[in-house]
Amino acid sequence: MTQEKTPQLQAELENLRAQINAHNHAYHVLDAPSISDSEFDGLMQRLLTIEAAHPEWVNPDSPSQRVGSAPLPFFESVRHAVPMLSLGNAFSTEEVVAFDKRVSDLLRAAGLLEPAQKVEYNCEVKMDGLAISIRYEDGKLVRAATRGDGLTGEDVTANIRTLRSVPLTLSAGFPRVLEVRGEVLMNRADFEKLNKQQAAAGDKVFVNPRNAAAGSLRQLDPRLTARRPLRFFAYGWGQLDGLDGPLPDTHSGMLDWLGSLGLSVGKYRKTVLGPDALIAFYEHIGQTREALPFDIDGVVYKVNSLKAQTELGFVSRAPRFALAHKFAAEEATTTLLDIEVQVGRTGAITPVARLQPVFVGGVTVTNATLHNEDEIRRKDVMIGDTVVVRRAGDVIPEVLRPVLEARPADARPFVMVTECPVCGSAIERLPDEAVSRCTGGLFCAAQRKQSLLHAAGRKALDIEGLGEKLIDQLVDNDWVRSIADLYALSVEKVMGLERMGRKSAENLIAAIEASKHMELSRIIYALGIRHVGETTARDLARHFGSLDALIAADEEAYLRVNDVGPVVAESLRAFFSEPHNIAVLDALRAAGVTVKMPESVKSTVLQGQTFVLTGTLPTMTRDEAGKLIMEAGGKVTGSVSKKTSFVVAGEDAGSKLEKARELSVPVLDEEGLVALLKG
Repeated sequence: MTQEKTPQLQAELENLRAQINAHNHAYHVLDAPSISDSEFDGLMQRLLTIEAAHPEWVNPDSPSQRVGSAPLPFFESVRHAVPMLSLGNAFSTEEVVAFDKRVSDLLRAAGLLEPAQKVEYNCEVKMDGLAISIRYEDGKLVRAATRGDGLTGEDVTANIRTLRSVPLTLSAGFPRVLEVRGEVLMNRADFEKLNKQQAAAGDKVFVNPRNAAAGSLRQLDPRLTARRPLRFFAYGWGQLDGLDGPLPDTHSGMLDWLGSLGLSVGKYRKTVLGPDALIAFYEHIGQTREALPFDIDGVVYKVNSLKAQTELGFVSRAPRFALAHKFAAEEATTTLLDIEVQVGRTGAITPVARLQPVFVGGVTVTNATLHNEDEIRRKDVMIGDTVVVRRAGDVIPEVLRPVLEARPADARPFVMVTECPVCGSAIERLPDEAVSRCTGGLFCAAQRKQSLLHAAGRKALDIEGLGEKLIDQLVDNDWVRSIADLYALSVEKVMGLERMGRKSAENLIAAIEASKHMELSRIIYALGIRHVGETTARDLARHFGSLDALIAADEEAYLRVNDVGPVVAESLRAFFSEPHNIAVLDALRAAGVTVKMPESVKSTVLQGQTFVLTGTLPTMTRDEAGKLIMEAGGKVTGSVSKKTSFVVAGEDAGSKLEKARELSVPVLDEEGLVALLKG
């Protein structure tokens, strides 16, 4: 290639990229293809030819880079700059009317709504896909993450880059930072086509479009994701900084603005006034949902005014200004083949219905929950019955009721087991509880993984690096049966685990060794005794002073501890009466685990006062603030009551702050707490 032709070739390359991006946008975002497939393929082939001749000209934003990169070893964790909150749900007209009344009353009280004025809402369909947050910096796609627990998700950037409905570069007018929230899904037609391809290749077929979309996006090999027909639709935003010029003042206006940046925004939305219009939108969508190209499980209402949204704020982890109105759950009938029991992570014994396979709510159901023994009796469900099963969205399938007229002569009642089917320990049910529980505690394999995860936590033994995936491997290999077995692990043994190199193994063993010398309260909390949280563990440590004294005590002695009532006392008695648990404690001592002296109280300036901490403080963590309070003789609890002396609230304080205001409990900021500590 001659030097004279290079500028012209570079200009052609940039022109090709612009054309291909425009055609991708028209096809995948606007659903309005502007050229034929063969013409598009010709443009792409020319682009690939130029880039192959000049690999130094290839950049990450080129349309050619959507084919997917090399496989990933695992998904990294990503903390969302702004939490991805869930929505409150409604299933009836009455709940929607009540939602509108709450919103109207609050806005009128704030002076944002006239007495006779109706609230304006943005209504949209609730897409049944996978929630995603995509982060753009200076208009460039830099990261994408799944919702996860709302605070932390999985980094799926490499996979999201393969979706042609997601722009790698935003159109003009973008801010410095923009986190776009939306849904990744698969159209029904694309889903059916994919399943035909899977079946023809002898591969697994998917149950429904949502599972296909979620499975495709969470592939460790982005090249596989690139071959799946995934689509993205934006419905909101998280962090938004550095925009030159004003933003729209309504939610619907913000969606239009996101669309102007080149993002795909759902077109099935409408702005309406008042509750009657909300119900009308819901009914219209319900009647026409089968004609939509993708699956939905309801509609979403959001107060349209952004100023009103800010005024309404949030309660717990859901916004007050939004509501998901879900469609009625799907039901089907099938035969109840048997009722077995499942041992949960906390020892709860849950009856599980084994069903003749039935397709309901988009999946084939073979198991369903029966909740507890009392619920089985209340519903009059017997083994052998024809039963009605319900499933809605991601909700666990549930047995609703038996079809009594179809009950066979040989139907038999369910009888709760008396021994744990996993470890053989006794099953007990406390008088005031509906759930039966295994008393095996630390010994029970069904409870082992969760008890280990709890024990390794920051507020217990604080074993850094011992997370859920590693615990899964340790238990599945039968290397660890209880907390005590952790101290028998070696660097060489741990190195044999998946994704565990020498350095990581050395760090883990060092963290385990460091946990051998812990405060008594941390060790008590690490045991995972039911009803014994951090605060109770500290009270027990201060009262008894040693593990031996705690074990030897009876219920009467437990009841003398501050804030320990009959339920906690019974739980302590049951735990320390179980020989398996005592054996684990003996093994901990044999492994060299020792107890530090109880936490010291340095002053009595806060003696007799109870505090609740909530939100993010400016200069210290809540743990640090709690430690200062306890060192000053105060007490820290997790819930607000009339007995609470002060609530210390930081940024993003939630329901605890609201509860404090309801009960007229004094609220302090960090500066106020420091002033109290200084006397």
